[in-house]
Amino acid sequence: MTPPIVKRYLIAVGKYKWFGVAAFVAVCGASGVVAIQPEPAPIYLAEGLLTSNRPLVTFAKTTPQIQEQGSTITEGFLLSPEVIQSVSAQMKEPPNNIQKNAKIWLPKEGAPPFIQIQYIGPDQDKAKAMVAALMKAMVEYSNKVNSTRVDVTVQEIQKRLVPVTETLKAAEQELEQFDRIEGAALSVARIGALPSAIATSQEQQRQLRLAIEGTDAQIRSLSSRLGLTPDQAYVSQALSADPILANLHVQMHTTESEMEILKRDLRDDHPRMVELRRKLQAYEELLSQRSAEVIGGNGAAAPLMSGSEIRQNSSLDPARQQVAGSLMGLQTERERLQQQLEASVRTEQELRNEYASIPNKQLERDRRQQQVAIQKALYDQMQTLLADTRTAGAETVSSLSIAPQGIKVVRHNKPGMGIVMTLAAGAVVGIFSGGVLIFLLSMLDGKFYTMEEVRGSLQERDVPLLGILPAVMVFDLDHHEMPVMVELDSPYLEFYERLRTNLRRVSEKPVKVLLLTSVGRKEGKTFCAYNLAIASARAGKRTLLIEADLRSPSQAQCLKVATDPENSIEPLRYYGQPNSCIRLVPEVENLYVVPSPGPVRQPSAILESSELHRLLKDVRGRFDFVIIDTPALSACNDALLLEPHTDGMVLVARPLYTESGLMAEYVDSLTESEEIQLLGAIINGADTTVEVYSTAAFPEPADYVPMSGPQSPQDGRKPQRPQAEVHNVRNFK
Repeated sequence: MTPPIVKRYLIAVGKYKWFGVAAFVAVCGASGVVAIQPEPAPIYLAEGLLTSNRPLVTFAKTTPQIQEQGSTITEGFLLSPEVIQSVSAQMKEPPNNIQKNAKIWLPKEGAPPFIQIQYIGPDQDKAKAMVAALMKAMVEYSNKVNSTRVDVTVQEIQKRLVPVTETLKAAEQELEQFDRIEGAALSVARIGALPSAIATSQEQQRQLRLAIEGTDAQIRSLSSRLGLTPDQAYVSQALSADPILANLHVQMHTTESEMEILKRDLRDDHPRMVELRRKLQAYEELLSQRSAEVIGGNGAAAPLMSGSEIRQNSSLDPARQQVAGSLMGLQTERERLQQQLEASVRTEQELRNEYASIPNKQLERDRRQQQVAIQKALYDQMQTLLADTRTAGAETVSSLSIAPQGIKVVRHNKPGMGIVMTLAAGAVVGIFSGGVLIFLLSMLDGKFYTMEEVRGSLQERDVPLLGILPAVMVFDLDHHEMPVMVELDSPYLEFYERLRTNLRRVSEKPVKVLLLTSVGRKEGKTFCAYNLAIASARAGKRTLLIEADLRSPSQAQCLKVATDPENSIEPLRYYGQPNSCIRLVPEVENLYVVPSPGPVRQPSAILESSELHRLLKDVRGRFDFVIIDTPALSACNDALLLEPHTDGMVLVARPLYTESGLMAEYVDSLTESEEIQLLGAIINGADTTVEVYSTAAFPEPADYVPMSGPQSPQDGRKPQRPQAEVHNVRNFK
């Protein structure tokens, strides 16, 4: 069996053969033009080799690094403008010619480390001289680049050495300033003086606390004996020692004694009693004023007291005054000791704080010292690198050297193949180009070429294949007639009978009203509708064929059914009379047809009319099988208007006519729609075997020519004319 791709290519050869012939002729013509061209002048290729170069003795560490950088060679490096200008000045050759004719081949991985320098020119000696000049200039340029790298490295080190030196000096100054301020404290901490001072302060505090406790005991003892606190003893001693207060005490005592004596004989309001009270009050005021003066600044040093308190506190005898003096002395001593204790505590806290800050200060000094060491190490490293780089300047050499193999010169262009070989090669290329062009044109055509391509497209979209109808042979048939198989022994009716039986099993209930359409024109849907109706009538089914394509003339004359041209004037009246629009086919029993009155104006309005709808409802009950032939989906929506009044829709596809893009577009929309029932598809004009029998009664006509392409029998034999006359579908709607 021939593969589908081969079938497609054979069909494309028949369709686009002239394009292939044109490509073949064009290539052969070009090869002829090339063949008659004169042999080109000789061109010579000179080739030299460069290899890597290393210094014999190296002391500086920078030298290998410079040489390694110089060993990274590129084509742009070797053919730099400086090299080309140097060779151009030496050889008197334009730089553009040197850059155009010079070629560099760098060594590949795993190959010998040789760089190939090639130069192409018409003069053998000049090409050799150019290669020698190029290699010499490249070696000198590599040496110059390496020396420049050393100079640039020295300049860069010197440039970076300036800020490093400044940073080192700044770090050393900071360390020196820190030692000047905190060095003494760190030295004391190192010799252990701070812990000793803290211990001495703690011992002093302990002695002071013992002394304060002893003083407090003495103060408590004297206070209990005197009955006064130290503050009260201070006031009492001061008041008792004042002579004025003592005199006021005497006068007040005298006045009070006199008042006690006179109180027995005189009333309180007696003038003498009043005078004595006033006098006593004056003495008390003087006593308060004097006591305030004695005890400290008008009462500021001690709290204010009443007259009785003043008299009581100022009446100490000499012995008690001595005890009060001792108590005040002890109180003063205690305050002194307390102040010393507080001063010692503050000193200890300061020592402790200073001792606690010693680690931070030590860390800070270590950090500054480390920073100085880092900067010093960087400075020393840069100084070492600077000296090493200056030493490398004397050791640096070119990274390239000329290999000892020498320069080879060979002829670059070869003699031509000759006229015969060139024409033969052109013929082979022309045949191949023509074949490729035909294949590309077939791929760009956008149509299905074989039955297998149509079937594959339907299977991708889950559309059932209801039947495969073969291509029909054409004999004596006028161009305006449509062939139908009305003969009882037609070999093609077997395929339509198979299609009819498949339609009965396509759904749960038998299909009674079937709508036939296609996605494009000239796919043979009308031809399939007529022959399917004939096959159904031959099977004994009362069959009706309705031509619903109101945009085209009727094809009923192929069944010898006459049509009335006047029906196109009043099509609604025509469809409103079923008995007159339904015609009996004279040559086929059980077959009826409703010819199209077309072409008419506004066909869509007629298809939506109530007259046509009543007709479809009436014929559903009167006939066993109704076939409705409608226009293509790409031409109009007439098929979609009639589909709701049928049991389903069937698409007709035909190789060489059905476009794959239209098929995909309309099939996807129909399968996704929930209102339209797509029963399946039919492949018309397929390349399939048909059993055709011949008899002596029907000799083969002299003008019989089978259709080209896949319509001939697969065994390659010339088909015979059948016993009954058989026709083929042409480019019908």
